[in-house]
Amino acid sequence: MDNLSRRGVLSLGVALGLVSVTSPVQAWASIGSDAGATAGAGPEWIWDEAADPLMVSMLENGHVPAINAAWESWVNNDDPLPSGMPADFTAYLGRVNKLPSWADPAKLARAADFNRRRDLYLFMLYGLGSGIMSTVIPREAKSVYWAAGGSDMQDRAAKTFTFGYDLSQLKAFEPEGQFVVTANKTRVVHAAVRHLLPQSPHWKAVADETVPISAADILVTFHSLGTYVHRKLLDWKIKYPVADQEAFLHSWQVAIHLLGVPDEHIPQTWAAAEAQSAKVLTPILTPTTEGIALAEELLGLTAQVDLGVTRGFLNEFVRYVLSDQVGDWLGLKRDYVSAALVRTAWPAYILFREGLSPVMPGTFYAIDQMVRALGMLFLNKGDSGTTTPITIPTGNRKD
Repeated sequence: MDNLSRRGVLSLGVALGLVSVTSPVQAWASIGSDAGATAGAGPEWIWDEAADPLMVSMLENGHVPAINAAWESWVNNDDPLPSGMPADFTAYLGRVNKLPSWADPAKLARAADFNRRRDLYLFMLYGLGSGIMSTVIPREAKSVYWAAGGSDMQDRAAKTFTFGYDLSQLKAFEPEGQFVVTANKTRVVHAAVRHLLPQSPHWKAVADETVPISAADILVTFHSLGTYVHRKLLDWKIKYPVADQEAFLHSWQVAIHLLGVPDEHIPQTWAAAEAQSAKVLTPILTPTTEGIALAEELLGLTAQVDLGVTRGFLNEFVRYVLSDQVGDWLGLKRDYVSAALVRTAWPAYILFREGLSPVMPGTFYAIDQMVRALGMLFLNKGDSGTTTPITIPTGNRKD
């Protein structure tokens, strides 16, 4: 199978925007996290003591355009820190631009290989599952819509639908990979948005929070991506041995650490992650005006090119991977012919691809081509470039 992944430079926060939670403090009782996680404030009251004040200074002193220009060429993990940036900003990157001491190279390598072997499933789940789920996470939808990126949803979609593949590069965490740089750029963007978004009168009018993107918010994003995909792979009975499961989780643990979440709040097992997700993600899913608009824009992008994929098929696949309730919330029109196709052809497609059925479904090649066509649209806007650059915003959406 052709590897759908691109070496996209992409961020967790940029990918799915800015998320937050409405769950009570006890929901973050450090389920399965390291010992000591219950001491002090929970992750909903933790932001980023290192990056936040730094980015306030960079924004208020007008340094961001120079930083964006300077770090455009900073892509691979072993690239030297670029010149042309303020000394304190460069010093900060020098401190954080490394893997944690507990990162396991063998697990990270296995995770990358697993992602390569399962890239087709991951694309569909990250894209039409996690990507659309983000529009029914209320705080996320409102923040994405009113942040600067909300005014260019094709660019937002390019980032949204390539995140899993940035993390899934074969050598993502190795010197020639890109994810360590990606994560550090993302962390800076998060810090910038924490300063900028509260200045938006539009966001303030609809938000039920004063500062976005806490550690809890990043963990919610993890659950809408990693935990969600983990569960779907099990439900679909994909070949997913324990060693692959542990490696996949470890890659996410390292990613969350690089985004500034304290280690004591990172789930240590998939069982802990699923228990936490059931308390802090599932109960908060609900539609908003902003989320409905975002979902329509994301799914409507397919009309720009001839994919041979109907909007009805996309609507029904979203319903299949998320639920009819989510489809109803987003106003996704029913297409019962496509619904029947999705619910019969997709399971048969998986069985054949996994070697569990000798009978190749008649729709096999059509589904393969559909997935690749969607990939060409959403990965870097269908271009042939190898990166989706991350830039620090200097403002918010205007209207």
